[in-house]
Amino acid sequence: MAMADVTVRGAGIFGLSIAWLCARRGARVQVVDPYGAGAGSSGGLVGALAPHVPENWNPKKQFQFESLLMAEGFWEAVEATGGVSPGYGRTGRLQPVNDERTLELARSREISAQELWKGEAEWTVCKADSLGPWVPPSATGYVIHDTLSARMHPRRACAALVSALAVMGVELQPEASDQGKVVHAKGYAGLLELNEVFGKTIGGGVKGQAALLRFHEGEVPQLYADGLHIIPHADGTLAIGSTSEREFDEGNSTDGQLDDVIERARAAVPVLHGAEVIERWAGVRPRAKSRAPMLGAWPGLQDHFIANGGFKIGFGMAPKAAHVMADLLLENRDCIPHGFSVEDNL
Repeated sequence: MAMADVTVRGAGIFGLSIAWLCARRGARVQVVDPYGAGAGSSGGLVGALAPHVPENWNPKKQFQFESLLMAEGFWEAVEATGGVSPGYGRTGRLQPVNDERTLELARSREISAQELWKGEAEWTVCKADSLGPWVPPSATGYVIHDTLSARMHPRRACAALVSALAVMGVELQPEASDQGKVVHAKGYAGLLELNEVFGKTIGGGVKGQAALLRFHEGEVPQLYADGLHIIPHADGTLAIGSTSEREFDEGNSTDGQLDDVIERARAAVPVLHGAEVIERWAGVRPRAKSRAPMLGAWPGLQDHFIANGGFKIGFGMAPKAAHVMADLLLENRDCIPHGFSVEDNL
C-alpha cells in the first residue's frame, strides 16, 4: 500500500473537510480516529451556519463570510461524489427585533451589510407581517432577515464527507501510524493535549446542550430568538440549541438547563408547542483562547499541523479552513489570516 501524503488525526468537521480537499487535489490521505466520525461536538444536532453581524469588520469575520459563500459549492461536490446529503440549504435567517434601540442598530447594520457583503447576500429589516406565518413574535413588529445564513445537519454532513472520502479511496481508520504531513484536528481533547504540551492554556471547551423536535415546516429560514438557534432541518426535524456552559462536570449529559432551552424556544415560537422532543444531546465544543479557529503549523514540530477551535462556528468555517489548510499542506502556501495561528494563542 502506498504511503499517505497526509495523515489527518480527528474525524470531526475540520478533519474530514481537510481530508476531502486534500484528496480532491490528488493527495493520498488517511484519516485516523478511534471513536469514529463526528464522535465529538461535530456529531451534534443544531447546524446553524450563521454570519457575524456586519460591523466592526475584521479578518475573522471576512474569513467566515468567504467560507459561508463557498459552502454551497463545497457541499454540492461532497454530495455529488458520495451520494449522501449533508442537509445543506441556504435558507436564510429571521431574528425578532424587540426594542427600539435594537431596531436602530439593525437598520445601521443593514447599511453596513450593503458595503461589506458586496451584494453577495442581504441583511434587511422587514415588517414581520410581510413574511408569512413562519415568523417569531416581535415586540416592534420588525424582524431582521439575512440571506447569508444556511443550515445543515451536522451528523449527516459528517456522514456525507465519510462517504465522499470512501469513493476517493480514503477510509476512516481507528488507528494507524503517522505518514506524510500530520494534521491534528482532535477537537476538545486535542486542545487539552496542547495545553499540556505548551504548559499553558491554549484553549478549552464550552459545553452545549441541544434538542431535536419532530416538526416539519418545509424550506423556511432558521430563527434566532431569545439567544437560541432554531433550525428546521430538511428531514422533518427541528433543532434547538444551545447552552454555553464554561463550567461543567459531565460533558455529554443533559439536565434541566436543556429543559429551560426547550421552554424558551416554545415561548419565542409558539407554534412549537406540542412538538415531540425526539432527542436530547450534549457535547463539548472546542474553543481556542483567541476564539478564532486555530489553523497552521505546530510550532517547533516539523510536518505537524493543527486545525482546531471551531467552537460554535466550525461548520460554517470548515470550507474555507479546509482550503487554506490544503494550500499549506500541499503547496506550502500560507493564506491563513493573522489571529488564527497557534502562536496567536500562546
